[in-house]
Amino acid sequence: MITKYELPQETGCTWIDIEHPEEHELEKLSAQFNLHQYTVRDCLEPDHLPKFEVLDDFNFVIIRVFAAEIDDRGHTAQDLTNKIAIFFNDKVLITIHRRSFDFISEIYNKYIPTLKIHTISEIFSKILWYGLHSYEKPAQLISDEIDDIESSIFLQSIHPQQLEHIYFLKRKASICKKMLLQTTDILSRHHSTKNDKIVIQDIKDLHLRLITLFDQAQEDAHNLSNVYISLSAQKTNDVMKLLTVFSVFFMPLTFIAGIYGMNFENMPELRAHYGYHITIASMLVISIIIFVWFKRRKLI
Repeated sequence: MITKYELPQETGCTWIDIEHPEEHELEKLSAQFNLHQYTVRDCLEPDHLPKFEVLDDFNFVIIRVFAAEIDDRGHTAQDLTNKIAIFFNDKVLITIHRRSFDFISEIYNKYIPTLKIHTISEIFSKILWYGLHSYEKPAQLISDEIDDIESSIFLQSIHPQQLEHIYFLKRKASICKKMLLQTTDILSRHHSTKNDKIVIQDIKDLHLRLITLFDQAQEDAHNLSNVYISLSAQKTNDVMKLLTVFSVFFMPLTFIAGIYGMNFENMPELRAHYGYHITIASMLVISIIIFVWFKRRKLI
């Protein structure tokens, strides 16, 4: 679907937005604006990372916007983000994307008729701002989820699903940080005008803050996974310690029972009138001695 947004006539600028592009639409666009076919073909590829290229007549930019709805197990750039391909120069802006973005129409309705922005450069700056702003809420959600898991681990109990959840949170933070770092080149090569100089600075501040948030979330998830593994190992050690204590109690008792379970003909204790009682009493005394020894060693 091709939408041509009307910009003020005195600007002489054109904004063409293409949603769910078809190959024949892109071929027509390529012929109309003399765009290189390989660059246009990049618009249909879902795997491209953010980049900024200077072509003969246009600047070609790819940005990745955080997806509005994602799977909790999503852990790749394609799972977490959507691509927007942008061609622009002083007079023409072309935005190409597969899924619908509400902020595209919002930029036009909010800023163009009211003449708050006048140039293609300013529109591009707004697209960058909205694209980066899409990462703000996920950054906070990831941080909150990590805090919840941390509280659950230390105050409640450890579950096997928690480690998997931590892994996916760490992957999300890592992918988002990677997308933001790739966007750094776009910000550095986008030259601001007098009108959008403050906006560009706000974008750079937002960009730096988001990188810091995802970097902290990634580090917290890494530390939390180490804590989880350490607590799991401690829990296993406690179980092994308990089993060891029980085995130490029963080893001498089992030894005594084994000796008198052989039933040889000439074992003098076999015919003793109080042999059974003496043996049980010996086992009890040995158990008490072992218990006292463990207690003094603070092993139980």
